[in-house]
Order: sequence, then C-alpha cells, then structure tokens
Amino acid sequence: MQKNIGLRLKEERERMGLSQVAMGEIANVKKLTQLNYEKGERFPDALYLSTLANFGLDVQYVVTGIRTTSNLSVDEQDLIDKFRTAPLAIKAAALGALTAGTAQQAGVNISNNTIRGEGQIAGGNIYTTRRRKTK
Repeated sequence: MQKNIGLRLKEERERMGLSQVAMGEIANVKKLTQLNYEKGERFPDALYLSTLANFGLDVQYVVTGIRTTSNLSVDEQDLIDKFRTAPLAIKAAALGALTAGTAQQAGVNISNNTIRGEGQIAGGNIYTTRRRKTK
C-alpha cells in the first residue's frame, strides 16, 4: 500500500506536468521529501495534500486509487462559476476563445486572431453575420 500511494502521487505529478522540484515548491517541501513520498518511504500530510489539491491534484486518487470525477482546481471552479453567471454573449465569446484551437477542424477559418463562421469573434466582441440572398 505504501508504494501504491507513492506511485499514484508520482502519476498525478506527471499528469499535472510538474517536476519533483516544482511540486515540492508548491507544497513547501524539499525535493528529497517529494522523492521519499513518491518512493513510498514517507507519507504526505494533510497540509501538503490540501495545498496541491488547489493546483489540481486528485487527492482521493492518491490516497485510495479511485479517481474523483468532480475534482476541480480553484481556477477551474472559478471559471465555471463565472461562466454560469455570465450573459449569453460572454458565454459565446468564452466558448469561441476556448475552442479556437479546434475551429479549423470544424471548418471555421481563423486569420489575424479573428474567428469567422456563423458568428464572428474579434476583440472581445461578438458579431453575428448573416448571409443576404442575392438576386
């Protein structure tokens, strides 16, 4: 069991894209301490786990081996809270910005940081374009 917690902690660190040094700095422990946690030679305390949970660590997974489906970092929860209360135009702009990387796959042309398709997002404003019938 000791090794399993360490291995899961390492797996979470790698999932988060952190080095041992970076994870240790976030949680205020030295690299050797982080290494000992990952080797299963020492166990992290609640403060360590709580601090890292705020950066996206799935504490339940580290401790039990069962992934948390609702584990959100503070930033992710803040984004969701703001999205839920935003006006429709802001929601559309946010979704446009977040999906800009996949817009080409959806057949939307991207040029000069402007997304053009059924709607146009530029400079934080949303412009709806409608095609006029020509005679």
